[in-house]
Amino acid sequence: MSDFSEPLGYRLITGPDDAEFCARVSGLLDQGYRLYGSPALTFNGERVIAAQALVLPNSARPEPSEASLR
Repeated sequence: MSDFSEPLGYRLITGPDDAEFCARVSGLLDQGYRLYGSPALTFNGERVIAAQALVLPNSARPEPSEASLR
């Protein structure tokens, strides 16, 4: 795992759909992150795997380039 000195503006949390996964998402919400979109669920043949994107409002984001606006 990388050591970041600044909080990430975007996080994608994945893992088994269990209490630990919910606690990880809840912990990020407590740190100011907000849910980004709906959760995704899949089945890997043994268990349900969940994914949830979260964003940190007001994080430093690069300005969009002129080409990306076309």
